[in-house]
Amino acid sequence: MVIASLENLTKTYGKPGTQVCVHALRGIDLDFVEAESIAICGQSGSGKSTMLNLLGCLDRPTSGRYMLAGTDVAGLDDDGLSEIRGKRIGFVFQSFNLIAQLTVIENVEIPLFYQGVPVRVRRERAEQLIELVGLTDRTHHRPSELSGGQQQRVAIARSLINDPLIILADEPTGNLDTATGEQIFGIFGDLQRHGKTVVLVTHDPVAARRCDRTITLRDGRILEDVRQSKQSASTQPTPQPV
Repeated sequence: MVIASLENLTKTYGKPGTQVCVHALRGIDLDFVEAESIAICGQSGSGKSTMLNLLGCLDRPTSGRYMLAGTDVAGLDDDGLSEIRGKRIGFVFQSFNLIAQLTVIENVEIPLFYQGVPVRVRRERAEQLIELVGLTDRTHHRPSELSGGQQQRVAIARSLINDPLIILADEPTGNLDTATGEQIFGIFGDLQRHGKTVVLVTHDPVAARRCDRTITLRDGRILEDVRQSKQSASTQPTPQPV
């Protein structure tokens, strides 16, 4: 089932004080289906970050359509975009973006805090997700007391707190060693088996090969859209807990 699609999507930026326009995306057509993992690759300036910002409703396209679960996101006002971000999209960042003063469970439940969800409900949901990523024994620790892999698992749990349609990950293993990165991809694989769609931006060809599909951008256009064989994916090592 297609959960998101980009139709002739463009994004143009004007350079302040000049008449120069930067064409970050040029007529992108893409579909994202349920329970699929997609790597978006390309050199710096290819349009990767712009695409991630548009998919995450952090920016609007210059033209074209972005359909998410049947809603034309491109036409929403700021309040509508904020609601979509809060209820339909999960974010995972390279730098984790955890709040140092908060415990693991407080970091995980914070998106629901801002939505006004009652304490008991958000606490129960956070506890379930902390168990899912294998951090029950770290529930009341703060980020400084965790390894990098553990912090990224907290970030993944937080991205799931709103039961999103799509998870967007920006270089999610970029600050992790190879073994820990494999463990994070093991969690992403589990999420896919539960029907989640994972889209990640990466410079790492090894990380890209872990995904079902690799989309390579160049100068704002799709250079390649390649699906990995199931056989090559099955040869990856089985991840162990971080």
